[in-house]
Amino acid sequence: MDNKTKIGKDVIESLTTSMYDDHRSIYREYIQNSADQIDIAFEQGFIKSKEEGKIEIKINKNERSISIYDNGTGIPHEKVLPILKNIAQGVKDRAKHKGFRGIGRLGGLGYCDKLVFETSYYGETEKSILTWDAKQLRTIFNDRSKKEDAIEVIDTITSLKIINAKAKERYFKVTLENVSNDILLDKDNIHNYLSMIAPVPYKKGFFYENDIYEKAKEYDYSIDEYNTYLNNNQIFKEYTTSVYEGDKQNNKKKIDQIFDIDFFEIRNSYNELLCWGWFSNSKLKQQMPEINIARGLRLRKGNIQIGDENRLADFFVINNIQDKRFSFYFFGEIFAVSTDLIPNARRDNFIENKVFKKFEKELRIEFKKLKDFCYLSSNIRSEERKIEKLSDAQEEFKKKIERGFTKPAEKKEYEKKLEKISQDAINAREKIEKIKSKVSADESKKKLVDKLVSEIKEETVIINNDVQNNKIPLMTDNLPNFNRKDRKLTGRILSIIDTVLPKELAETVKQKIIEELNK
Repeated sequence: MDNKTKIGKDVIESLTTSMYDDHRSIYREYIQNSADQIDIAFEQGFIKSKEEGKIEIKINKNERSISIYDNGTGIPHEKVLPILKNIAQGVKDRAKHKGFRGIGRLGGLGYCDKLVFETSYYGETEKSILTWDAKQLRTIFNDRSKKEDAIEVIDTITSLKIINAKAKERYFKVTLENVSNDILLDKDNIHNYLSMIAPVPYKKGFFYENDIYEKAKEYDYSIDEYNTYLNNNQIFKEYTTSVYEGDKQNNKKKIDQIFDIDFFEIRNSYNELLCWGWFSNSKLKQQMPEINIARGLRLRKGNIQIGDENRLADFFVINNIQDKRFSFYFFGEIFAVSTDLIPNARRDNFIENKVFKKFEKELRIEFKKLKDFCYLSSNIRSEERKIEKLSDAQEEFKKKIERGFTKPAEKKEYEKKLEKISQDAINAREKIEKIKSKVSADESKKKLVDKLVSEIKEETVIINNDVQNNKIPLMTDNLPNFNRKDRKLTGRILSIIDTVLPKELAETVKQKIIEELNK
């Protein structure tokens, strides 16, 4: 009786089409491997700096093909099959490298007819081309009458070809032929995805990049960045110093400004750094609209994003109730430093362990502070609206004096209204001063409050002397050709209009009547 463990063919399907929720993750997996090889090329002296390394992605929608090329080390001929054909036998150091499980390269099998790995190693005069027949693999999957094991299937669908190459060639290239998924061929979609997922530099013009680099130096931490291109256009992280709204890039409108960034860190009980991060400071008026590609706080390991833009939204909790919306009030990144913060196989979270639990607990505390910023901004802006209301009321009062009141009693109504709004504005100023005093010891909160308060206009109550001296101008005063009786009748008509129409419409109708009667 054969008691040897067998691994069925369906495990291959689990590692390909069923592995990731987001089909675009295959780009991340191949870029991750390219980044590792560029690191190794630098360590082994093939390149003088990591800046010499490059990752080139080509999307050909017409031919339905995708290729990812890097000028890292390449793979020696004798290691091609052990590395590229074996599954889950990664040879990399998980504490050092970004990819280490040996399964990510299979991701493309679920989205093409052929997956081709082409590589050449420096000094060798040949290049290796390993082809996986994904179309044949699907046929085998769909034939439920046979119970092939995984090894048998892999041997059936793979083929290796060796051809001549230049001795100085050094590269690795992945090609997906006849890609079935349209999203993977959408260049703009993939560009936006990679701009936040991939380990790339900050966008030119992002004012705070040097602050972030300087903070990284303080921690002796390297933010790994690789020159990555999509159809010859370099990809950058899409961080900006402005916040926009709108549906399209050519129809966007600026609604807020990043005026500073702040940093935070999380350490364990031994004072060892688990992670550090930064977040943007703005007026925090609302969630950043989707047009801001970089919105939200992003979690990174090796400068590659963990999960999507919603990964950290669950960490915003109020009285045990999740409030994910606050995540999108900020730009920001959290760089996982500890080697015990290990990405899981799907790379949408970290593996559960003691360090991760500590990280999660402390991060919730940090995010509570960010929620406090949002509430603080909301409170300040609420008081600001009361002050702005005084300005609007004074402008309205001024216009009433110029145009005249409908009746004498209306003057008292306006004075009473203006007095209340004025007192509300005074109270609002007092509340703002209390808030300023309360946050004076917290540099980050003080910075936010000072910025918001600096843009609040000073308002004082100004009442026209004619009104103060009881000289009440009436709208009917603007009818010089009417006798007293006709003016009185007109005034009654205007008063009726006030009772049956909304305020703004009533004012418009009354003004129009006066204009018509003067013709």
